[in-house]
This record gives sequence, C-alpha cells and structure tokens, in this order.
Amino acid sequence: MFTPRAPNPALAALLTLAASAFAAGTTLLAKALGTGVLGPALHPLQISQGRFLFALLAIGAVTAAMRPRMSRPHLGLHVGRSAFGWGGVTLMFAAAAFIPLSDATAISFLNPIFGMMLAVPLLGEKVGPVRWGAAVIALIGAAVLTRPGGGALAFGAVLALGSALCLGAELIFIKRLSGREGPLQILLINNLIGLVIATLAALLVWRAPNAGQWLALAGIGVLMAAAQACFVNAMARADASFVAPFFYGALVFAAIYDAAVFSVLPDAVSVLGAGIILTGAGLLAWREGRRRPQKCPIAE
Repeated sequence: MFTPRAPNPALAALLTLAASAFAAGTTLLAKALGTGVLGPALHPLQISQGRFLFALLAIGAVTAAMRPRMSRPHLGLHVGRSAFGWGGVTLMFAAAAFIPLSDATAISFLNPIFGMMLAVPLLGEKVGPVRWGAAVIALIGAAVLTRPGGGALAFGAVLALGSALCLGAELIFIKRLSGREGPLQILLINNLIGLVIATLAALLVWRAPNAGQWLALAGIGVLMAAAQACFVNAMARADASFVAPFFYGALVFAAIYDAAVFSVLPDAVSVLGAGIILTGAGLLAWREGRRRPQKCPIAE
C-alpha cells in the first residue's frame, strides 16, 4: 500500500507553478504543430497522440530506473482520469490554433474552478463564501475572453472551455488516486491508458510527421510528463482547492512564450479577461493562506 506524502503546502505551490510552466510549453509546441509553422498542420488528435506516446516513454524510462514499489491499481479511477485528461489536452491543443496562447490558457485553466466545485460533492471538501466569490470572479473573466460573436476567436474559446471542464473533472480523479498509489505508478498507468485512447482516436487523421514535427511531439510529451509529475506530487501534499489556483501561473508563461515565438501580444480584451481571472485566483490563494494548516485528505 502506498504511504501518503506529508502535507507541505509551500512545496505543493512551487511544484504547481513548475507544472504550469511546463504545461504552457506544451501548448506553445502544439500551436506550432497545429498552425503549420513546422510543416503541414497536424490534427489536434494526432498531436494529443504524440503527447501521450512520448510522455509514456519518458515516464517509463524513469520508472525502470527507479523501480518504485507498485501497488494494486484502481483501474476504474485510472480510466476515468485518463479519459478526461485526454479530452482536456486535445481540446486545449485545438483551441491554441484559433486563439492567442494567453487566452486559451486563461480559459482552459479555469479547471481549478470546476475542480473546486466538483470537490464539494465528490471529495467532501468545504468551500466557503469567499472561495465561491473567487470562482464567480474567475468565471466572469472567462466570459470576457469568450468574445461573443468573435468568429474563430469565439470558437477557440468554446474549445478551451471544454478543456477546462474535462481537466476539472480529471482533478478529482487525481486527488482520489494520490492517496492510494505512488506518483510514478499513477503517471505510468495514466499515460498508458491515455495512449490507447489517443491512438484509437488518431487513426483516421494520422499522417507521417516530418523531422521537426517529431521533435516537437517529443518535446510535448517530455514537458507534459514533467508537468504531470510536479502536479501529482503537489496534489499529494496539499488540499485540492489550495493547489489548483497556482496553476494560473500558466497565464504568465503562455503570454511570454506567445510574444517571444509568435510575436503575439495580448490585446485589451485579453488583458482584461486574464486580469479578472487572476483576481479571482489571487483572492482564492489569499483566503487559503489565512486558513489554518490542514492535513491533506486521504482518499478512501
């Protein structure tokens, strides 16, 4: 049986920020692949399949080297987590081709809000009026970023919202698994199941990538594996509703990456929407900081 990690909110926050930087990097590479920068544009389903393939290879190599003790896996939770995770990253990669990275990331990483809402009935976590208020503020920011009537921008925003919902649901499965099994076991099984799902979905659209596209796909997989490792370890060390808001750091990283690589700067609507979302996240983080330290709940 896996022994749960000791609660450590500060380390959990740092791990989550690192995960956000890695995750934003995967979106940058996905945008390059999906917009034809590295050759003929690849379909988001194929990009997602490459992400799971190379993430599995990276995590498999680490697992073989470390030889962690394995416990009996809860396959139902793993399948649920992998299905929602695949849906979330695929929709995120699709959204990145239509809207600026900062917008896609801002909307997609509303998943902590959905995760916080789902944590109430599914994990038994208590959410007070301040945290609910923070959620409302963040959702208002998302409404601004959807740019109603904005054509391709609006369509991309809808894709990102779908990603946020899927990743919010995945957050619950991660939390339930984090108290049962070790991080490497969780990541290995998740990426194995995710690869099966992604491969089946990509069969109808797959075509041979060029050398640059293979390197980008490998980069997505390795960066996502690093992001997963950081995030799963963070979830094992703190309450889900505390850890999740720190993933908003991806907003900053995405804006920097987009400006540096694609020369895309956030417009006034992007700044306003992202600012509102960050206000909600900041309020949530402030509220958590005033609460007394709590033990990380262990899944039954």
